[in-house]
Amino acid sequence: MTGSETPSDAPAPDEGQTPRLPARLEDRFHQFRERRARKRGLTPTVIPYTGYGSTTWIRVLSRVLLARPGASDDIRYKKIRGWRSFTSVPVGDAAVLVGIDDVEHALTADRGGVIDEVIDVSLSPGWHTITLRTEGSDPVKAPIFIVDPKATIGLISDVDDTVMVTALPRPLVAAWNTFVLDEHARTPVAGMAVLFEKLVRDHPGSPVVYLSTGAWNVAPTLTRFLSRHLYPPGPLLLTDWGPTHDRLFRSGRAHKEESLLRLVGEFPHLQWILVGDDGQNDEELYDSFSAAHPDRVAAIAIRQLSGGEAVLAGRRSKVQQYGADSPVPWVRASDGAGLADELDRLGLL
Repeated sequence: MTGSETPSDAPAPDEGQTPRLPARLEDRFHQFRERRARKRGLTPTVIPYTGYGSTTWIRVLSRVLLARPGASDDIRYKKIRGWRSFTSVPVGDAAVLVGIDDVEHALTADRGGVIDEVIDVSLSPGWHTITLRTEGSDPVKAPIFIVDPKATIGLISDVDDTVMVTALPRPLVAAWNTFVLDEHARTPVAGMAVLFEKLVRDHPGSPVVYLSTGAWNVAPTLTRFLSRHLYPPGPLLLTDWGPTHDRLFRSGRAHKEESLLRLVGEFPHLQWILVGDDGQNDEELYDSFSAAHPDRVAAIAIRQLSGGEAVLAGRRSKVQQYGADSPVPWVRASDGAGLADELDRLGLL
């Protein structure tokens, strides 16, 4: 049921492969937890995420978890500590019915309970709502953004230290931010929400995509954070922590690379503004991507960390290393207002 315009017709890397021992052990652990949770009266619940697509296809994103009946709204909307997001029990291979314009489509979750599927549709540009339900659950609604075929610009942004200050990847700080703090205790990067809103206003019908190596467990927390601090809505592209069929640990770099390539393939009419920071690997990733696809990148905007943030992040900015010989323009500033000024000079605002 995949759209012909997308690159997602190819099977996922895990399909047809025999899981390695860590993945098999993880699956058994999840099965054990699922049996115990069902005995306690927990039932499958769909947690909907924001999806996106074109006028002929949509990418549906959600996750199936075991929870007490009616708990979907609590998970999505209530203030919770970060560690609670990782105690939920995923339902692998769960059957999910997706309702679009009175037509239902049957999908199946992966081994981590994640639904990430493409469905053929016929929808107009803008925001739409679909419904999702699984065995015995009430339908839940998920927003879907349909990119205008006349749009020319899209925005892809990193999350950690780009839209919110997290001081990753220092292990103890990362663990504190992920497992202890709730979204009310996280700090937005000054001016970044205003910058994103200007880009959306100046380029109507353009998508805003938030790309992170974070786990799907924290999607509700990140969604609440973005909404509270007035970032424009858009899909979160996260990953599922833990072993895969052929790796002991998932590669965050590979997740970002694959997501960028997929978006380029899905929207051949768009040029992308790539937004990140100089505290992790964004510069290296964007540099190699823009070198391979210079006609698909309108600009690269890098938020420069302060001295203290750079120390916590484990590295300092290397301004001369990336962008000097790039075929696309690079801009740098310490906050959203500075980046807005630089993008304005390029005629992108």
